[in-house]
Amino acid sequence: MKSLSLQILLASALCFSVCRADGQSTASHITGHVFVDKNKNGLRDKNEQGLKDVIVSDQIQIATTNSDGAYTLMSTGHMGNIFVVQPEGYVAGGPWWARIPDQPEAAIDFPLVPVNKSNSFTFIHASDTHVSEQSLERLERLRIMTDSLKPAFVLVTGDLIKDALRVPEQEATKLYEMYRSAIGKFSVPVWNVPGNHELFGIERHKSLVSEKHALYGKKMYRHFLGPDYYSFNYGGLHFIGLNSVDYHDLWYYGHIDSLQMAWIKKDVSTVSKTKPIITFNHIPFFSGGMGMAEYTDGEPGSTLITIDGKKQWRHVVTNADVVMEMMRDHNFPVALSGHYHFEQQFTFESQQQTEFHQTGAVVGPSTNAGMVMPSGFVLYTVSEGKIRSRKFIEIK
Repeated sequence: MKSLSLQILLASALCFSVCRADGQSTASHITGHVFVDKNKNGLRDKNEQGLKDVIVSDQIQIATTNSDGAYTLMSTGHMGNIFVVQPEGYVAGGPWWARIPDQPEAAIDFPLVPVNKSNSFTFIHASDTHVSEQSLERLERLRIMTDSLKPAFVLVTGDLIKDALRVPEQEATKLYEMYRSAIGKFSVPVWNVPGNHELFGIERHKSLVSEKHALYGKKMYRHFLGPDYYSFNYGGLHFIGLNSVDYHDLWYYGHIDSLQMAWIKKDVSTVSKTKPIITFNHIPFFSGGMGMAEYTDGEPGSTLITIDGKKQWRHVVTNADVVMEMMRDHNFPVALSGHYHFEQQFTFESQQQTEFHQTGAVVGPSTNAGMVMPSGFVLYTVSEGKIRSRKFIEIK
């Protein structure tokens, strides 16, 4: 099996030959198969069966495979990528996402490899790696610790690179490629979501990047790392990676946009109401720690932002209540996030018992309100479909 970094590189390279200059595509009729790749060659051979009832999505529409593993998806290609929702008992046998080609019809297959079903496993929640030449060794330390702990996978909740907000394309590209190369060395899957530092060029007075640039804003993340929101299943849990960062003019803020909201509704409709759903994103839905931060009017990190004449909080998701309402009838035990660089957990005493967890920053220790938070990540233990424990582990 190719390394994750090579898989993503090949998927990105495909875009240069068949996608429009803006990174989007015009394909409307996409067909393909999701199948069991017994020999792990990435191709469907005659003796390899298709998988039924697997979800494939372009971040707007979803399709479900038939008894032969076949799917058909009518897509505008607006988001540029298509992906498979990893089903229980399988992991991707190749890239789990692909670029949508710039042609009226396209065929895209997704090979999956069976894994032993287990009632118990661990996973890592890490965040805020802020990768640069100076900080790359911190991510390397996380990789070494991951090899020792042997989790099923790692979730990284944004601010993956030092900065794409306020730098030219060449510098942002170098950082994205650096991060992509680094996670390709991990021995387990690494699932990423974007943070505010992944938004390309939006601080235009500093980046000097045009709003018409092909990779402006959220497009650069999708170009290098694939879908900026998606879902997968593992060990009896349904994980939903979200993009909780939006932008207005020059500045980012916490928000789930309308296209993503519509997709979330479709995604959770495919999940049993008893199956636990774990969300992970960068800017938190709610945060006790943010209330301890010093208020500031100054950019780039001001406390408030004004949109359509209304002042809103920037560092929590402004429409989190809509997401919570969507999840009201589902089993939603934990929402994971980053951004604050402090490990914390809290819950509301309400009908919906969701816990809100944030983790420390991989890039280094943080200080706020006179308190120091070590650099580190959280190791979760899951058994029989429930999170049984969480442990903060310091990166020295």
